[in-house]
Amino acid sequence: MKHHAFGRMPFTVTNVGFGAWQIGGSWGDISEADGRAALNAALDAGMTFIDTADVYGDGRSEKIIADVLKTRGGVRPMVATKAGRRLNPHVAEGYTKANLEGFIDRSLTNLAVDSLDLVQLHCPPREVLYQPEVFEDLNELQKAGKIKGYGVSVEKVEDGLKAIEYPGVVSIQIISTTSSASAPTICSSRKHAAGTWRSSSAYRSPAVFSPERSPGTHISPATTTAISTATVKPSMSARPLPACPSRSACRRWKRCASWCPRAPPWPPSRSAGS
Repeated sequence: MKHHAFGRMPFTVTNVGFGAWQIGGSWGDISEADGRAALNAALDAGMTFIDTADVYGDGRSEKIIADVLKTRGGVRPMVATKAGRRLNPHVAEGYTKANLEGFIDRSLTNLAVDSLDLVQLHCPPREVLYQPEVFEDLNELQKAGKIKGYGVSVEKVEDGLKAIEYPGVVSIQIISTTSSASAPTICSSRKHAAGTWRSSSAYRSPAVFSPERSPGTHISPATTTAISTATVKPSMSARPLPACPSRSACRRWKRCASWCPRAPPWPPSRSAGS
């Protein structure tokens, strides 16, 4: 199984990871024993990345992960969880430092760790992405040692592009399904974007991309979450967000121009390149 660095975080993960939404029991009658067996099978296969959230089974998914990892011992895989969806109502005003810290503390208990590897805002209202104070709060929680890194789970590419404007964001999660397997990935030559992971699952498991990775997908219905990325220059993600380059510098231009919010019309003029 192939491995790669997870952006600028100190983790090396497999290109295929385990999506733990379904073991939370939200997708029918899935016993805890079956959930443990599924996770153990993934880890036995060599997977070193697990994706979960505090609302997957109201914490059940996180607790199963903690139990399995404690029983197995040895080197721990990277575990990414999410926060925000426990808000009721789920509104931007609820993304306060007190609420976020409460969610994080609960996940720390569920996962039986002192610091979360990665916490992602769980598909927050778009207004949250325009509130710098939310990301400042996450910076403070990171400095306090409660989280090693943070990112954002989104449903739309434009929200992901907004989120990576914040320098502390180390990951973006984009929901994908087998029914949308033909959806475009973020173009590898785009200087403002750096990569994408997508998932393949009958359960609409989410996927993550690290802002320092180039795009790539591996769609496999046999796995819960299928992930693939390729290496690009680390400096890409640190650059500003200009418009896309000319087609001559972009092998995927024709593919992404139809949806990319920053792309000029297709076909380009002759002066833009061949």
